[in-house]
Amino acid sequence: MASADGGAYSYSLTVFSPSGKLVQIEHALAAVNQGTTSLGIKASNGVVIATEKKSPSILVDASMVEKVAEICPNIGIVYSGMGPDFRVIVSRARKSAQAYLKVYGEYPPTRVLTQEIATVMQEATQRGGVRPFGLSLLVAGWDAHRGPMLYQVDPSGSFWAWKASAIGKNMINAKTFLEKRYNDDISLEDAIHTALLTLKEGFEGQMTEKTIEIGVVNVPTAAELEEAKSSPESGRPKRTFRKLTEEEVRDYLAL
Repeated sequence: MASADGGAYSYSLTVFSPSGKLVQIEHALAAVNQGTTSLGIKASNGVVIATEKKSPSILVDASMVEKVAEICPNIGIVYSGMGPDFRVIVSRARKSAQAYLKVYGEYPPTRVLTQEIATVMQEATQRGGVRPFGLSLLVAGWDAHRGPMLYQVDPSGSFWAWKASAIGKNMINAKTFLEKRYNDDISLEDAIHTALLTLKEGFEGQMTEKTIEIGVVNVPTAAELEEAKSSPESGRPKRTFRKLTEEEVRDYLAL
């Protein structure tokens, strides 16, 4: 197609190639693979998500950089890829979680919220003039229906449940490392140590509490669940997701 002044222009459409591939999604996955490594591990009593957090310059205030985000009290996410796209996804996901809370009086199960995020990402693959999201996500959460869960969402809008997974530039080596060390009975504490060892395998520079970000999901005890049922906010789960402080990360690195 040509413009009125005779110059050619391109209109970004996500369409199938003759081979049946969506080329723009492949380009989006290439952007993910250029991002820093992130990983998640589901333990018997929780979930851990962790990522490298590197600043482009020593002049950047690293405390303002967030790669692990809380969506609601029982769900957190981490990404590899484009930071601005992550900001959009976090905003959409938080709005979706609050809408679910308003209707049902409880925060959404992990699978429900993951499906909402995947739908937003999938819609971007069908609309003309809109590029796919240039990031992949790991979603960690707990709910009374399925317990602790870990999901991965890709730019295509596909999502899977994982026992352990990695995304980003060192994904292949990290997954190989996790396959050797993972077992179904792993505890949350061991999962945190395994996550740090996995990141260390391909880490450039020194790992410190300022270059690593970790989020954990703790499974509430039966007593805590009973207490939550009798509280004024009955029906809402106890806060199960939180980000580790720099002091806590420093302590784990020292072990």
